[in-house]
Amino acid sequence: MTQAQETPEQEATAKKPFRYFMQVRYSECDAQQVVFNARYGDYIELAATEFLYLVGTEEPSLESIFDYQVVKLTIEWKAPARYRDKLEIAVSTTHLGNTSFELTTIIRDAETGQFLARGELIGVAVHPQTFEKISIPETMKNAMNNRGQGQFIDHAGLFTAPQVN
Repeated sequence: MTQAQETPEQEATAKKPFRYFMQVRYSECDAQQVVFNARYGDYIELAATEFLYLVGTEEPSLESIFDYQVVKLTIEWKAPARYRDKLEIAVSTTHLGNTSFELTTIIRDAETGQFLARGELIGVAVHPQTFEKISIPETMKNAMNNRGQGQFIDHAGLFTAPQVN
């Protein structure tokens, strides 16, 4: 199970949006070790899933009442990510409707801070068994608006793995 990490750096970032840290893997790159464009969609959806899981953990029955399908994903690239780069993907809720929501993601190089890409994911709430469109549960709307700030999940080992010199 993935858990949000807590470090001393987190206290100073309480106003920052939720952040997901990951490292670029070899299979995600072309022969020049640059990330394939399509992989950014994977990165955005992975960060969005981790964000929604984290903010929804206070609702014990969430998985039985809420799921979503991506209906639109747009990406704007500024600079390439490369093999072994550590990425920081910030996730913010930018719109909440009755059945749909928008998450905006900002992808940066976690070590240099360089802006790499921006993504917008629009999801529609669906019932987990029938996949019929449903209203976003109020508890989830509140969670998407009010939780996750200053928290992060670190799959890149920036804050959780011992540093080798």
